[in-house]
Amino acid sequence: MKILLASAITATLMISTAATAGNTSDAMDAAKAAKKKAASVGGEWRDIGKILKKAEAAAKDGKKGKAAKLAAKAEQQGKLGYQQAMAEKKAGPRF
Repeated sequence: MKILLASAITATLMISTAATAGNTSDAMDAAKAAKKKAASVGGEWRDIGKILKKAEAAAKDGKKGKAAKLAAKAEQQGKLGYQQAMAEKKAGPRF
C-alpha cells in the first residue's frame, strides 16, 4: 500500500510536468507503450483505454493541452499497473 501511495504522488507530479512540456503525439505514443507493457504482465487497468480514447478525441478536437494531460495520465496508469502486477508476481501466491 505504501508503494502505491508513493507512486500516486509521483504520478501527480509527472502528469503535471508532462502535460505542460509534452508533445501530444509523443505523450500518446508513451501512453500506448505503457499500456502494452502493463498488459504484457497482466497489469493493464481497464481505465487506461478509456483515458486514451478521451485523449485521442481531445487531440482530434484541437485541444492539445488536454490531450497531452490525459495521455500522461494514461501513461502513468500503465506504469502503475505494470508495477503492481510485478509486485504481486514477486510476492508469490496468496494463501
